[in-house]
Amino acid sequence: MDKKTVEEFQKLLQGQLEEILRDAGKTVADMTDEKVNFPDPTDRASLESDRNFELRIRDRERKLANKIREALERIEAGEFGICESCEEEIGEARLKARPVTTLCIDCKTEQERQEKIG
Repeated sequence: MDKKTVEEFQKLLQGQLEEILRDAGKTVADMTDEKVNFPDPTDRASLESDRNFELRIRDRERKLANKIREALERIEAGEFGICESCEEEIGEARLKARPVTTLCIDCKTEQERQEKIG
């Protein structure tokens, strides 16, 4: 993969990471600023349900942020775009669809097949 393409992926990943961190900060600020007292238990339950949903989303984003950081480390190490299983180059189309991937499509397909069996 040429240097220009790697730099484009690096910018994309950094942008995604910044967006996740910005959203997480906004969520924390919203939850700590809210001092709402709901006398109606149904309203309170609705708020709690919304908060739980928001926290589940942020947890998924936290995991994605870790994968993004790992991808950025692979870029720095010169290992980005190389399958960790077969050590072949991961297709650019796959990387565009999922830039944090560590497996080429063939190895990922095999991994999923093995998971179904076991």
